[in-house]
Amino acid sequence: MILLTLRASAAAQVSGSVTLNLDTRIKSRVRITLDDGREAGLMLERGQLIRGGELLSDAAGREVIRVLAADEQVSSVRCADALLLARACYHLGNRHVPLQIGEGFVRYQHDHVLDDMLRGLGLDVAIEQAPFEPEAGAYQSAPHGHSHSHADNHDHSQAHRFVRVAGHHAH
Repeated sequence: MILLTLRASAAAQVSGSVTLNLDTRIKSRVRITLDDGREAGLMLERGQLIRGGELLSDAAGREVIRVLAADEQVSSVRCADALLLARACYHLGNRHVPLQIGEGFVRYQHDHVLDDMLRGLGLDVAIEQAPFEPEAGAYQSAPHGHSHSHADNHDHSQAHRFVRVAGHHAH
């Protein structure tokens, strides 16, 4: 089995590829199957999102694998009104939803409740299959072990992956 332990900046010879969804690309320790069927393991530094197009290699540099972001079910909102799109991002971010933000659009992992919320704001939501590349956040590589000094009763399952502001979660 190939053990991918390093992020490669450039390589003369790419020896394979792997297509991974976001849930796998956020893990630093996981067993994967390359697109050609070979087995591999990820043993990377914790807390780093693996981006589509990134190169990973084994310690010797003999195997260099290109990561491809898999198509997955996402909800996409396209809107020419920047204020309305900013309001959508605010409401999604307030729920700790990982977002891919681009020129005139926002995308998140499909959730019919969130879709309905945005439709209530007057936005059109398209459910589609597309690669999902969310914003990593300014503190993506910061340690995730921390304690909260405030009382809260909302779900943090997505928050610790992507959103850190000045050492604390944005609420």
